[in-house]
Amino acid sequence: MNHLDRIFIKDLMVRGIVGIKPDERANRQDILVNATFWADTRAPGASDAIEDTVNYRSAAKAMIAHIETAKPNLVEKLAADLVYLCFESDPRIEAVELSVEKPGAVRFSRSVGLTIYRTRAEVMGERGKE
Repeated sequence: MNHLDRIFIKDLMVRGIVGIKPDERANRQDILVNATFWADTRAPGASDAIEDTVNYRSAAKAMIAHIETAKPNLVEKLAADLVYLCFESDPRIEAVELSVEKPGAVRFSRSVGLTIYRTRAEVMGERGKE
């Protein structure tokens, strides 16, 4: 098995539409995303060259653009789409763990959300069959 390290994007807060209630469909809300990418970072660790590493900025920009425009009904759909965008952003990402939260969506709770873990093989294979 390959040696895999974790690269993460922590507390990416973006405003977008997600939910099924009428007010959620009409009004943007805070959406909090945390993403961890599993990748081999030994090459950039040795070379100190940006072209040898995962470009987390590209992944973040793709996720922000999607959250701001997609308007899914479910956080499950949003999470699945964001994971796909992460894999699409860099071929060196071998697995992604990603959480999507809606802060304040449930009274008396700080946040509600979902965390998923997917490998490149299962996600890119699934999308290829559609």
